[in-house]
Amino acid sequence: MPRNLFLTLGFGVFSAFVSGPVLADTVTTFTLDNGLQAVVIEDHRAPVATHMLWYKIGSADEPRGKSGIAHFLEHLMFKGTETVAPGEFSAVVEAQGGNDNAFTFYDYTAYFQRVAADRLDLMMTMEADRMRGLILSEDNVITERAVIVEERAQRTDSDPGALFGEQTRAAQYLNHPYGTPVIGWKHEAEALTREDALAFYRQFYAPNNAILIVAGDVDPAEVKAMAEKHYGPVPATPDLAPRQRVIEPPQLAERRLSMVDARVAQPYVIRTYLAPERDAGAQEKAAALTVLAELLGGSGTTSVLARALQFGDAPKAVYTSAFYDGMSLDVSSFGFVAVPTPDTSLTEVEAAVDGVIAQFMTDGVDMQAFDRIKRQLRADEIYARDNVEGLARLYGTALTSGLTVEDVQAWPQILQDVTPEQVMAAARDVFDRKNAVTGWLQRVDATTAERGQ
Repeated sequence: MPRNLFLTLGFGVFSAFVSGPVLADTVTTFTLDNGLQAVVIEDHRAPVATHMLWYKIGSADEPRGKSGIAHFLEHLMFKGTETVAPGEFSAVVEAQGGNDNAFTFYDYTAYFQRVAADRLDLMMTMEADRMRGLILSEDNVITERAVIVEERAQRTDSDPGALFGEQTRAAQYLNHPYGTPVIGWKHEAEALTREDALAFYRQFYAPNNAILIVAGDVDPAEVKAMAEKHYGPVPATPDLAPRQRVIEPPQLAERRLSMVDARVAQPYVIRTYLAPERDAGAQEKAAALTVLAELLGGSGTTSVLARALQFGDAPKAVYTSAFYDGMSLDVSSFGFVAVPTPDTSLTEVEAAVDGVIAQFMTDGVDMQAFDRIKRQLRADEIYARDNVEGLARLYGTALTSGLTVEDVQAWPQILQDVTPEQVMAAARDVFDRKNAVTGWLQRVDATTAERGQ
């Protein structure tokens, strides 16, 4: 089973326990007069710098009926300004020996370049230019709209797991826009216009809605001087309102769904529950859920689900995992997945998972496993310091999800302070079937056997 299963399912996981922070004295922050926040992460081991600009706007901030507009605009941002021709941005980065890209998720859109440290000024020049200077022709919009529709066709519509993930996530969030796919529903993405893109751009692409992350062989004072020179003159959006998200209502009934597709290579069962996100200054519940996910399904050999279902005389599953994504602005999810053995039905593997979870709730935390996970979390934190680009992404994701630099730096110790009692309390809270969605993905030949479920 591929390790990117959850991305395929549509439950993108940013693993908080595999990306730790750097030491506090290597991080510098400042804010420009126009509201641009900045974080500088020093790492002088190589003459390289990562320049990232994160906008506090993602697919969950889109107007209803315009799903996919945040991702669409991400593509259009490479279509040029008065000083940079369409496609020239990436060509310039490549000519400097660097690479660049962009990505959109529910709570953010980000653009990045990785270049030699002495090219940082050039990157700021170009990125600041397109913050307000984007020029869009109707031809560019038509062409790029076709690109995103084709991207959806290749990544989602042709993949039953991805389609199933969309359906499952839509069932999990009854009202919140986290239930809408980042790439957009096909019929809405096909209808996006130049006017839609420009309205979204003019409202949200502004220094007072952005976070600059610079990491690598840089001097914070020099970075600030460059930022003031290039980003400082960019006007803020006046009276930019705080993010307004609808609230998920109380969920009163478990949802179940089953999808049958001839293209399914491997049937599986997945269950997700609503779960609290990491909140600024109050990350303890999220830390307990992080440890809970590791205990239940973080390892393919030693976790509770793996040991109970994948090994022994009568294994029920060839793959099991538990997952939790606390890095989100609003309510998140906790879940597990199980892929049955060829001679095990989805009914049987779901019942087996339920039995394992029930036994865990009776037995409590195994202290040997608990201590091992704590050590692994600490080791992951130390190893993560070697990846400066990963650290830049960690800070950008956290800050656009409502956390602070201090929250990021406090997280490793909060994880180490988690107690078994907190883990079990978190389990009791999250395993509420009223907040659950249980899904089956099946092959066509499994329909008759599982029809009654």
